[in-house]
Amino acid sequence: MGIYVEAIILYIVLFFSGSTAQFTGAAAGTDGFSAIKEIYKILFYFVPSIALIWYLLIKSWKLEFWAVRPGRKDIVACIVTLPVLLITGFIISYISSAINGASGQTALYSPANSAEWVILSFSCVFSAYLEESFFRFYLLKKREELNLNATSALILSVALFSICHIYEGPWGFLNAVFSGTFLAFIFLRYNSLHGIAIAHALYNISVYIINAIIN
Repeated sequence: MGIYVEAIILYIVLFFSGSTAQFTGAAAGTDGFSAIKEIYKILFYFVPSIALIWYLLIKSWKLEFWAVRPGRKDIVACIVTLPVLLITGFIISYISSAINGASGQTALYSPANSAEWVILSFSCVFSAYLEESFFRFYLLKKREELNLNATSALILSVALFSICHIYEGPWGFLNAVFSGTFLAFIFLRYNSLHGIAIAHALYNISVYIINAIIN
């Protein structure tokens, strides 16, 4: 029971509370891209959150059992994952635009200079590592403690990942379902945290680049 309480508290504090803020506009960038806000998020949200998750993992397992040492499997996982994320995102974005027009798109504010792009890139990397550390590494590696088989753990991971992206609207939620399923599958297949985290980060950065080019 304790591990369930731990997982639920982590999810509510680190993810669901932030998603709820999106509904009120408290976390929305209504004034355009802000480098200060991104730095603040990195230092006071992403880094402490990742540290907390990894601290809990360190308490649970000996270091030699971790799947965190970078290796060839991470390169393979990244190469396999990134194109799928890009294609999935493009297809869902295209369908959303065809059905809803511009109203179906989530507003993005691109950086205005090179320094801001660097800050955004770091923010995307930390954000991706946070989400992969919890939704894939933490939940899927602790499936035995949660008394879940691989399929049940995958469903739980996808469900929680998708719910925390519900602020992006139905199409963003749908994208999270498909991408979350694939990320979980790749993690289980290659036992790779870094590969899927880097692919996730590159996907997020690509979305901003494409948005900047189009707009």
